Amino acid sequence: MTTSNTGTGDVDAAVREELARLRDSIDNIDAAVVHMLAERFKCTQQVGHLKARHQLPPADPTREARQIERLRALAESAKLDPAFAEKFLNFIIAEVIRHHERIAEDTGNGRAPEAG
Repeated sequence: MTTSNTGTGDVDAAVREELARLRDSIDNIDAAVVHMLAERFKCTQQVGHLKARHQLPPADPTREARQIERLRALAESAKLDPAFAEKFLNFIIAEVIRHHERIAEDTGNGRAPEAG
């Protein structure tokens, strides 16, 4: 299995087939990640509504720190860069807090909070 460095597509058929197989797997994994994130955000929306009803703050720094520590350990055991895992979780946490703040604001204004 040899490849050409010319970039003209002169790639061995077996290499193209293996590349397509791997990319199909990547596409399936990406779809699963999106669906898992959607489920996660459905749960965090419920948390946001509960917090708003009971005037709890949108952020919970103690829980967030525990979650980051937990995810870093999971990443290490999975041979994934813990720093990457932490950045990823921080991105998700920031989005969750943004949603919780919006829900709290909508609840405080007597409006029905937006879905999502």
